Amino acid sequence: MCDAADAETTQRMSVYNQILQSNISGRILKELPNIRIRAITQIFNSVLRIRYFPGQWKVSQIITILKPGKPAEEAKSYRPISLLLILSKLFKKLFLIRIKPTLQEKWIIPDQQFGFRQKHATFEQVHCITYVIHNTLESNKYCMAAFLDISQAFDKVWHEGLLYKIKTIFSDIIYKILKSYLENIYFLIKYREEYTSLHPVLSGVPQGSVLGPLLYLLYTADLPTMADSTTATFVDNTAVLTTHEDPAIATHGLQTNLNKIQLWLKKWHMKVNETKSKLPLP
Repeated sequence: MCDAADAETTQRMSVYNQILQSNISGRILKELPNIRIRAITQIFNSVLRIRYFPGQWKVSQIITILKPGKPAEEAKSYRPISLLLILSKLFKKLFLIRIKPTLQEKWIIPDQQFGFRQKHATFEQVHCITYVIHNTLESNKYCMAAFLDISQAFDKVWHEGLLYKIKTIFSDIIYKILKSYLENIYFLIKYREEYTSLHPVLSGVPQGSVLGPLLYLLYTADLPTMADSTTATFVDNTAVLTTHEDPAIATHGLQTNLNKIQLWLKKWHMKVNETKSKLPLP
């Protein structure tokens, strides 16, 4: 059994090395004659028609970037970035354009989510939070707040749960393409000039892919909110604020909201990073 698995891994590595050697750059792609552009168009249309994402496009080369101020000797101090084949990246950009109208028509991405959305910058979300706090203080009320950070957010997305949500949003064609995209994904890590063997991706969405952020936003779009509180989210960072004349009522409202979020996190296999999440004391 081990010999068969090793042989399969060796074969995949051989295929991937051939892909890397034949991979074209963005500059070459721009210089291709029309006949080659039409051939690539036929490939893209075939992906949509047969609803199958090519296996060669699902192998990621991972490079790691040290996070600012983190110790270099610890593995968790590095941020993994996926490097993908140029045709894979091009197809996903075009595919994203195709599915965006559905997202806009159905209002899938909630208003409180400002991450990876046009005309929704980080400072605008900060402004929304400070506006609530300022108005609360001007009204002589109490403002209770909790600031949450999802632990390894992109890496922990549960594929089965994500596909369940995708199926309720998109047509069967789009669902099957994304299902094919999330199945049998592999990665290898490059460190300097050395490569690891291929390993399967069992959860998460690739950082470095244009579809990665969108899939994460779809996965977290139903994060629970409450009418009497303010929720402000930027990708995996969430601020929850409640206000009231009575501090006990404001605190109770915040705790109720946090309890609902905790149940949601448990249901969808995600976890809050306790070292980065804050509950400011009065």
